[in-house]
Amino acid sequence: MGLYTGLVANLLFPLQEKLKKHNTLAIRKAMDDSQWWSPEKLEEFRLEKLRPLLTKAGQHVPYYNDCFKPLGFDPQAIESLADLQKLPFLTKAIIRAEGDRMKSDIAQGLARFNTGGSSGEPLIFFIGNERVSHDVAAKWRATRWWDVDIGDPEIVVWGSPIELGTQDRVRIVRDKLMRTELMPAFQMNEANLNQFVARIRERRPKMLFGYPSAISHIAGHAKKRGISVDNLGIKVVFCTSERLYDHQREAISSAFACPVANGYGGRDAGFIAHECPAGSMHITAEDIILEIVDEQGNLQPKGVSGEIVVTHLATSDFPFIRYRTGDIGTLATEQCSCGRGLPVLKEIEGRSTDFVIAADGTVMHGLSLIYILRDIPGMKAFKVIQENRQLTKVLLVAEPPFAASMIDNVIASFKQRLGNSVEIQVQLTDTIPAEKSGKYRYIVSHAVQSNQ
Repeated sequence: MGLYTGLVANLLFPLQEKLKKHNTLAIRKAMDDSQWWSPEKLEEFRLEKLRPLLTKAGQHVPYYNDCFKPLGFDPQAIESLADLQKLPFLTKAIIRAEGDRMKSDIAQGLARFNTGGSSGEPLIFFIGNERVSHDVAAKWRATRWWDVDIGDPEIVVWGSPIELGTQDRVRIVRDKLMRTELMPAFQMNEANLNQFVARIRERRPKMLFGYPSAISHIAGHAKKRGISVDNLGIKVVFCTSERLYDHQREAISSAFACPVANGYGGRDAGFIAHECPAGSMHITAEDIILEIVDEQGNLQPKGVSGEIVVTHLATSDFPFIRYRTGDIGTLATEQCSCGRGLPVLKEIEGRSTDFVIAADGTVMHGLSLIYILRDIPGMKAFKVIQENRQLTKVLLVAEPPFAASMIDNVIASFKQRLGNSVEIQVQLTDTIPAEKSGKYRYIVSHAVQSNQ
């Protein structure tokens, strides 16, 4: 660790967190130890945290008070994590309907958050200092797995540009002290891509962080222009907030000559899992209880795919208990070779809306359509919108050697997978805009949403 990095990681950042009333440093240090515990000791630890979470929810959160009483549920009587299955699932619809009844009546200083709502109505919820401290600590711990730390030069490719104003000026000063710089990911046009590549080469950061779609765009642009970005000393690229596809990982790793570390979580569900250098996605077990369930809500064993359900143990101010994420994943049957006792999320297949439904009702991953488009010569960008089972729209951004005759091949290939009766509308366009959040979505299936 360099001298300045040590100053930031050990003094400036902890001081900032203390001023915010976050005990992030203490939590991270505890997590540094607990990651090496046995799975059995971790389970005991989580059970000890689960009881007070449920007790506070039943006593101080109106929604859960009304929820527990008819069930005769006593939080103090739970004997294992499996007792969580006695409780109903929490869904986005419930949070929207219950509103302030989801808040603890003794909570103070809650911050309002919302998801981007790219697949429907935005979700509004609240987060307290406890939750923020734990999420930041979990991310910090995972960052250190890759031999980088807070204070190392960093470029963040994200969806929200810094705006002018008093608070933003404070943020700019803070970011300079922390040696982190934001590059807005809204527009991946030629001019911006040139600036992004030039800035990365000039800054020579130790790490990049951001959306895999945006960073892979930058990597591809550098390669296309013959600009070298593999000799800048970048040690790792952290990708999060979108599904990381294999071709994106390969493009990023090849361009920047460094490993790519995948992260999984969300504003609503929290910091769920992060990839270690041995290649496993470790669940933040000290804070997260993760279940895999089928369409009927039945618990699935390790190795079987299903919807990811999260209980966040640091959310007593606005509890997330058995929260259905809408994401599809699989728990690993084995521990990681790195020696950490943290459980492993083997597969993260994407959101339920990353899947498509054929005319006959067969559900398949959007990759079945992505692979068709990705391998077409001259294909720059694409987006598939399944309006319903009988209509799918395809937006394409192409360049030579793409030929108009290839559109017929796209239609034929899509019909092969979705059904001959399905109408496939292909539109050539100059650009495909990002979502409001700055993310890019390759697949949007309204048919899956309406089928749930």
